[in-house]
Amino acid sequence: MNAGDALPPLEIGITRTLIVAGALASRDYQDVHHDPEAARAKGSPDIFMNILTTNGLVGRYVTDTFGPRTRIQKVAIRLGAPNHPGDTMVLRGTVEEVRADDTVVVRITGDNGVGRHVTGTVTCAVPGAARAGHGIGSVTVTLREDDPR
Repeated sequence: MNAGDALPPLEIGITRTLIVAGALASRDYQDVHHDPEAARAKGSPDIFMNILTTNGLVGRYVTDTFGPRTRIQKVAIRLGAPNHPGDTMVLRGTVEEVRADDTVVVRITGDNGVGRHVTGTVTCAVPGAARAGHGIGSVTVTLREDDPR
């Protein structure tokens, strides 16, 4: 693995269920994450995803790409355009740094039909990352509403 390596993109369908379930799982009961009328009253066209759900999806993207032995050490993200139901977010990553201690820093972006939803970096420990010939796996994962995960 080397600085500059691109991670395979991950497409995530943004469903109403994903938005509401993510908000509930993170105990974020703000009405804009589950009540369309309340979201519209506050200026949004519909409910939208909370930052904790995005944070989890970014972490999952990295661990799905690098494998189950990956340990996330730090996630630093900033939100931009909201994720609304019916859209698709595409996460992309680029390895920024591979340290001798197998720490890997990945630059992450996530775009939807409105624009850039998320930017940030993920710092993680990837066993063997600093070894010559250790490449990035090719992982294709699609989140669906009926996905049992």
